[in-house]
Amino acid sequence: MSILTVENVTHGFGSRCILENASFRLLKGEHVGLVGANGEGKSTFLSIVTGKTQPDEGTVTWCNHITTGYLDQYSSLPAGSTIREVLRGAFAHLFDLEQEILADYDKMADCGEEEMTRLMEDVGEMQEILEQSGFYVIDARIEEYANGLGLGEVGLDRSVDDLSGGQRAKVLLTKLLLQNPMILILDEPTNFLDENHVRWLGQFLQNYENAFILVSHDILFLNDVVNVIYHVENATLTRYSGDYRYFEEMHALKKRQLEQAYEKQRREIAGLEDFVARNKARAATANMARSRQKKLDRMDVIELPRERLKSEFSFRPARTTGRVVMEARGLVLGYDAPLTRPMDLLLERNQKIAVKGVNGLGKSTLLKTLLGVIPPIAGQVELDQFVEPGYFEQEESASARTALEEFWAEYPGYTNGEVRAALAKCGLTAEHIGTQMRVLSGGENAKVRLAKLMHREINLLVLDEPTSHLDVDAKEELARAIAAFKGTVLLVSHEPEFYQGIVSGVWDLTEWTTKVV
Repeated sequence: MSILTVENVTHGFGSRCILENASFRLLKGEHVGLVGANGEGKSTFLSIVTGKTQPDEGTVTWCNHITTGYLDQYSSLPAGSTIREVLRGAFAHLFDLEQEILADYDKMADCGEEEMTRLMEDVGEMQEILEQSGFYVIDARIEEYANGLGLGEVGLDRSVDDLSGGQRAKVLLTKLLLQNPMILILDEPTNFLDENHVRWLGQFLQNYENAFILVSHDILFLNDVVNVIYHVENATLTRYSGDYRYFEEMHALKKRQLEQAYEKQRREIAGLEDFVARNKARAATANMARSRQKKLDRMDVIELPRERLKSEFSFRPARTTGRVVMEARGLVLGYDAPLTRPMDLLLERNQKIAVKGVNGLGKSTLLKTLLGVIPPIAGQVELDQFVEPGYFEQEESASARTALEEFWAEYPGYTNGEVRAALAKCGLTAEHIGTQMRVLSGGENAKVRLAKLMHREINLLVLDEPTSHLDVDAKEELARAIAAFKGTVLLVSHEPEFYQGIVSGVWDLTEWTTKVV
């Protein structure tokens, strides 16, 4: 049975076509992975099917009595609430039912026999619903899900106002899973999860009885949990039955077959055109020439898909530093309270170091403290006098400036052509370059920020979760560029498979944390 049917949906922004005559169906129990390069329209498609955006053309039809849960990249939390209160909100309908039962009990204190019978029946039905829904083990269920996604160490009685961006994303995801909707729609759910929590979520989704649609650039995770792939490319959606690896094989095969058919037809067209040109003027062969021309006119010409602009990253090295690039002594991280015990850290020239640890331990805080963006609680950091750092921050608020204006503000001496060339090198098209930063996808936004970083001479490259929104090809290219960089690197990433072949060492913050993990 089709739960969701999308027919001939077309949508665009200005002159930019995002989807064209796209069709999609979601069957009961299907685990769908929605894949494609940055900016191809994955988040736009999810926004359309959830009703947040109206398509320019086409229809979106859900089956009756469906319940959906949507986790997008920009959801928010109610201010002033604790984590536990937000999570209990997943069961608001059951708490409302409990209040109805209590109200019926109050009515029983003063009612006739007939009314008493009716109230007892109502209470019995509602009580059965609560029991079947696991109402009386809600708190245990909340604890299980919260611990699985790493909220236990944050503290369920902590205010959501005090949470980091990654912790807030975890709360939203946990609440969504607790709601157990008939359709789960997840946009990049692993961006702020560490290895253990990604593994827990993967097991949860593998065993999820209902259907879900998942957008993720974490290929290992995606491959483990989906059984259908929808690929969005050049404004078209294509369905593949199977996991991501099977999709890769079939997509490559389909591409080769199309290229072979294109070459064969191109040779056939060249032959026909040559025959017509040589024979149309001769009376003896004019009829044959006209026949060949009619064949040409009727021919359905094969067109190869537009080649997507590939990202090309590289970082400009500044002058060489001394042997010790950075040294921290007795360093204690934190804001109002310490996050760590005193640490002694040494970063030497040309080392490439990954920083790991569960969310909330202070990985981003460590980077900012080492760079002097925020002060330490205690201890000191010394940088080599010739250090020229380049810092990619985990999340930046998107401005109303276009990508071109954003880059130009950083490098006002560049010509228009030089700015466009710099952005194009990172895989951004002319349409992207003229689009506001707040309208660009997360991956496109990250590419603009990387472009700005690439045009600065640096000898210390500091990257905080640079892969969160990047597509597969862009991640591979970034890994190559980091490995090729002739300088020192300090990297935070929740994807060990991204940095394992790059780094020369790992700093694990769990060795210094004051928290129980």
